[in-house]
Amino acid sequence: MVRISEDIMIAELLIRLGVAYPDTSDEDITGCVRRAQERFQSSPIREFVPLLVERRARAELARPIVGV
Repeated sequence: MVRISEDIMIAELLIRLGVAYPDTSDEDITGCVRRAQERFQSSPIREFVPLLVERRARAELARPIVGV
């Protein structure tokens, strides 16, 4: 079985989110992902971190912007 590194999975996530949210800047998407990654920084079991990061980032990106 081939294991894909967490860094590669996060890089692929950034691409998927860019496609899913074309009106959102790459910087904003990257910021969302980095904030979500920080949440799981100390998690000892890393296998599900990319999935959890994706869920948190998508939830943040799907929220309406207030005050615009």
